[in-house]
Amino acid sequence: MYKAVVIGGSAGSFQVITKILSSLPKNFPLPVLLCLHRLKHVRSGFVEALSIKSKIPILEPFDKETIKPGKGYLAPSNYHMYVELNKRIALSTEEPVNHSRPSIDLTFETAALAYRDKLVGIILSGANRDGAYGLKKLKQSGGLAIVQDPNECQVKTMTEASLKQTTVDHIFTTEQIISFLLKIK
Repeated sequence: MYKAVVIGGSAGSFQVITKILSSLPKNFPLPVLLCLHRLKHVRSGFVEALSIKSKIPILEPFDKETIKPGKGYLAPSNYHMYVELNKRIALSTEEPVNHSRPSIDLTFETAALAYRDKLVGIILSGANRDGAYGLKKLKQSGGLAIVQDPNECQVKTMTEASLKQTTVDHIFTTEQIISFLLKIK
């Protein structure tokens, strides 16, 4: 039914994303697109840290790389990560959006155009509003919108902004997000 998962997060999301990735089986059937805010001058270590916990391969994609099932694609530091209609990644150094590059909004909006109602979008803990508009566009395209329970978040700004902009399908704890993803066939 679903063809891809897109996850956005910022402050307070690293532990959550590592827990999610460590719970996915190595034969997870979908690509996982990860747009996480991080320090732009730190170029390495993030993929490695996620890869230690993850059973699916985590990589920073190259421009025009084809998206494949069972892999995690992490937006590279200081690059916007777009999803093209032909299911390829496009990288850009255009101006920051919501003070962020990579912009969660841009990744979610373009993934929604490419995958429409076959996309699951998840917004995690974060300190700004990036992602709220992207989740709204995902929902308008027929995708399934999930927000981490703000009561569980280290920083609630991103999840609360998403809840104000969009009627989401689910407000889930980390454990509920994992349970949901594990049911995807």
